Amino acid sequence: MPERLAGKTKHTELTLDEIASMQPGLGRLMPEVSQRYHIAYYAAKGGNWRLAAYQLRELGGLLRLGAATRPKYAPQLTAFEKVHLLALLEAVAQRDFPTFERAFGRATEVANIYHQATDHAEIIWRLPPNPPDHLDLGPQAEPDPAAS
Repeated sequence: MPERLAGKTKHTELTLDEIASMQPGLGRLMPEVSQRYHIAYYAAKGGNWRLAAYQLRELGGLLRLGAATRPKYAPQLTAFEKVHLLALLEAVAQRDFPTFERAFGRATEVANIYHQATDHAEIIWRLPPNPPDHLDLGPQAEPDPAAS
């Protein structure tokens, strides 16, 4: 009989199946996706391009995690990343807020279409009217490569 695969912490021992069952689904990931999306918009609008890029890259990681843990949604999550997230990142790289804003609007429309297509029409994302107040969203000094 094969040995039971388990992971141990100082508090408990968990089987591989127990660990797998704890992996986050979209219900846990999407609030963070939403928060990062919100921050990215207002960071780009404020000229904090590095923060906008960071939030979008992290959002991509969340989408990939969601695609791995909930493969039935992988086609939509992957398409969103490859088309819409890429367009947003390109606008950020160009520091072009008008292009970013258009891409953001289209990405939001598509996200809401995906919600409907995946039997979650009750979820309609919209940009909050106010920027998050816990972060400095204005332009930041670029790091000095010589200081490294």
